[in-house]
Amino acid sequence: MRIFSAVLLLALAACGEQRTDTATLAKVEAEQRKTQDDSGNIVCAQRGSNDFARTCTIDRADSDAGLLLTVRHPDGAFHRLLVTKDGRGVIAADGAERATVTIIGTGEIEVALGGDRYRLPATVKGKPAKAS
Repeated sequence: MRIFSAVLLLALAACGEQRTDTATLAKVEAEQRKTQDDSGNIVCAQRGSNDFARTCTIDRADSDAGLLLTVRHPDGAFHRLLVTKDGRGVIAADGAERATVTIIGTGEIEVALGGDRYRLPATVKGKPAKAS
């Protein structure tokens, strides 16, 4: 009976350790995500890929027309976006291609430009249009 009790105590101790390890792992993962968020990188997917990753960097500069964003991919490719002051939202700052903006969640938009896609934090004003 004592051997059974000892085995049961060891098994319970092991379960307690695993719960602690799981909680610790979840905490570490949350801290890593926060560090990535704080790094200034944004979530993006390059042309020809559906895989989003927090690998693009973003530079911000003020201009008379609004906030100018230069979004850079790890391979050196980039796009310039303009956050307008006139209510249009985010548009391509230069080039012939137009930026397409989709609201994907509360406080987040997806900007598609030239086959590349960027997920950006945003303040969405007004109500979304009803589907007809």
